[in-house]
Amino acid sequence: MISSFEAKAQNAYVKMGQQALMNGDFKTAVRQLEKACYIDSSNANAYLMLGYSYYHSENYRKSVAAYSKVIDIKPADADAYYWRSRAKSYLAKDIQLKDTEREKHMLGAINDMSKALLLQPGETRFYQIRGLAYKDYGTFKLQGGTKIFDKPMGQKALQAAISDFKKVLENNAGRYDISELMASCREKLSALNAHH
Repeated sequence: MISSFEAKAQNAYVKMGQQALMNGDFKTAVRQLEKACYIDSSNANAYLMLGYSYYHSENYRKSVAAYSKVIDIKPADADAYYWRSRAKSYLAKDIQLKDTEREKHMLGAINDMSKALLLQPGETRFYQIRGLAYKDYGTFKLQGGTKIFDKPMGQKALQAAISDFKKVLENNAGRYDISELMASCREKLSALNAHH
């Protein structure tokens, strides 16, 4: 049980963290919210803000960990899956990591966004982010001359990306960025088919 002193301190840290976050001072937000989460490890809102602050401080590993805490506390929080997916996508871009690690992050990002869509079906931004994750994964699996090369898996991922991008365009036909991403996936697929 939290004492009233600890509860007041925790609230103060949450408030200061939230204020820093709203001011775009993510480093200060991290410091305050870490203290809040240390005092009360069951505050999903503090962990959500902490994950967001880590994300915007480019500390994607800690962001994933904070969003995982949110999901432990509130398993139906679609935003936690959304942001954890985005953080995993950034981790997957780290070329210092082994390919197996990068692949794990890519698949994790796709999986998290699929869970977010189960919780909030039809959410356009979820389809967009999952489409990007599928596109990245497809491109990754189609790197010729590498141990990770897997043509059928790469093709399947690109087709899934196209399918997600179509859903975004159904809600907003004027999204030329999405049309271009879809065209780029189609080009990769036809180039694959032309080679064989």
